[in-house]
Amino acid sequence: MSNLTVNIIIGLSLLIGISACQPSSKSTVPDDAVEKQTTEFDKLFAEFDGIEKPGASFAVLQDGEVVFSKGYGSANLEYDIPVTPDTMFHVASVSKQFTVFAILLLAEEGKLGFDDDIRQYIPEVPDFGHTITLRHLASHTSGMRDQWNLLRMAGWRLDDVITTEHVLKMVAKQKELNFKPGEEFLYSNTGFTLLAEVVARVSGKSFAQFTQERLFTPLNMSNSLFYDDHQKIVSNRAYSYEPIDNGYQKSVLNYANVGATSLFTTAEDLLKWSENLISPTVGSPLIIKQMNTLATLNNGDTFGGAYGQFISHYNGIKYIQHSGGDAGFRSYLARFPDQNLAIAILNNGADARPWELALQIAERFLEVNTPPPQNAIADAFMESMSPKQTPSAYDLSKNELSADILNAYVGHYWNEPDAYSREIYLDKGRLMYSRGKNDVSPLAAVNENTFKMLNVEGEIFVEFTEDGEQSLMTVRVDNMDTYVSVAYTPIEVTETWLSQFAGSYYSPELSSTYHFSPDNDQLKISHYRLSDHHIAPVKGDFFRSQVGDILFERDDSGAVNGFRISNGRVRNLYFRKL
Repeated sequence: MSNLTVNIIIGLSLLIGISACQPSSKSTVPDDAVEKQTTEFDKLFAEFDGIEKPGASFAVLQDGEVVFSKGYGSANLEYDIPVTPDTMFHVASVSKQFTVFAILLLAEEGKLGFDDDIRQYIPEVPDFGHTITLRHLASHTSGMRDQWNLLRMAGWRLDDVITTEHVLKMVAKQKELNFKPGEEFLYSNTGFTLLAEVVARVSGKSFAQFTQERLFTPLNMSNSLFYDDHQKIVSNRAYSYEPIDNGYQKSVLNYANVGATSLFTTAEDLLKWSENLISPTVGSPLIIKQMNTLATLNNGDTFGGAYGQFISHYNGIKYIQHSGGDAGFRSYLARFPDQNLAIAILNNGADARPWELALQIAERFLEVNTPPPQNAIADAFMESMSPKQTPSAYDLSKNELSADILNAYVGHYWNEPDAYSREIYLDKGRLMYSRGKNDVSPLAAVNENTFKMLNVEGEIFVEFTEDGEQSLMTVRVDNMDTYVSVAYTPIEVTETWLSQFAGSYYSPELSSTYHFSPDNDQLKISHYRLSDHHIAPVKGDFFRSQVGDILFERDDSGAVNGFRISNGRVRNLYFRKL
């Protein structure tokens, strides 16, 4: 595969790029079929085609042969360099399967065990009172807080230089887990950074060097490397972008950490990797089997996750996949092992959705007569139950309720398990269901206390009931999921009431301080690296902010003495009031 020469003139670069963007000729199908296929794929990728916008590279492997490979759009908007099949992309979390493979290689050689305690190799990891194994880390079941969420809460940005050392120091300061290891699945990049560090310490080589020698070179992946130095020059690399009103802007990434991310590669190199996972020349069939096995929780449940990848079904066909997204890079690798098919799609624009394109491409190669979907029996069961449980035969226009009845349902409702509030209000004689500003759905009466939510996908019903002294709102989604909220009276927000939260709060786990001050009936949050912003209480001491959900805590006298913050992959991180 060729590299673009830096100093050639732009016109020659374009000429070379146009030639390189032609589809692969490796297919043995007739020329007219290749032309038809190319035209069809060009339509699918039309949104990326043009030197003035970020592009895409994709390739298809069928029966061990690359049958299609092509590039679209621009790899560098500043110099009008087109994407070619040889363009290298940062593939973000697609990197994770390589990390697991490296661990299992060392395990196969007897140098470590997949069920070993992580502290055996990285003693800096705190003792949380529970054993965290390499297997936990590789399956997102460790309970470890996610490194990116932690760094973001501490004020770090994607364009900051973030090294493995920075991540390890952050991990070493943690006092709590999100949950007991093995109890839940919660995606955590931290686990894979730790696994890469284990590979380095056990092998005596950097993770980048180990994967180069043991994976990339033997598999002839000549355009692949783990990027562990943010100053390293990578020839023929794509740069990342995000959309703005009048076009695109740069989305800078300065990662210098590996394992969870930071693989630079091409679509065709990813297919060489995919072929090895079908018919291994590096590693053993046992390693592949381990990687493709569904992980289990402590209670024996599975959750669709394997090791460094996920197992899904499309039209009843099993496929193994992982997506990736860092800065403006988006990537997707899908393998259909029983059909000997693999698809790799790489993008450098943040608005791309390669996972959707991959399934559309797969349709062109998969058998038409596929077995029924995995959940077909469950779907049939739910369909048979629906008439009994769902008010399906009604004329909404005939169910006009009096204002007295409707007003009884007006108010605020709090869902304790998921910590959110909803507001019900009247607008021109109709109940409205509000999730927040500009996110409102009208409710149409089914009967006196049951309503159908309009302008939403699926069948959603809202029911109002009384339980003793409590007023309840029950939301049923597609007759499967049920959410119960309790009516409450929002507190009257005044500057005096807000002043009790004023002050500075410090987290030793982040080495970071947040400042709160009342400002126009809201709290203003200040941080030396984050933009100031305002928050209002959702319910009592619970606030939502740009950095996470904040629940203030009080001492025995009722005085505010700290808060805990959660933002998805980090739960209940504590800040004490100074």
